[in-house]
Amino acid sequence: MIISGGVNIYPQEVENLLITHPMVADAAVVGAPDEEMGEKVVAVVQPLDWAAAGEDLRRELFAFCRGNLSHVKAPRQIDFMPELPRHATGKLYKRLIRDAYWGKTDSKIV
Repeated sequence: MIISGGVNIYPQEVENLLITHPMVADAAVVGAPDEEMGEKVVAVVQPLDWAAAGEDLRRELFAFCRGNLSHVKAPRQIDFMPELPRHATGKLYKRLIRDAYWGKTDSKIV
């Protein structure tokens, strides 16, 4: 759970929406530090085509989220990874992604 400005936000709800977008292969949503709100919602997206990762896709995904979610739940930041870290069983290693934002690892997120 992400607690942003005293509001509880469930990452799964945002992830479930993002993976319905036709240009998204996979998505993870985590809380990252935010001076004003305590935590902010950050979406890390694996695009279907890595060449599409950029500002145009980022703007499209922001608009998609804001059009389908409450403004409190919509990501404040969207980053891209070529492949999200998953175990052979398919379990997402969300801790590795979250740690990159909290300064605990050197994961490559753009």
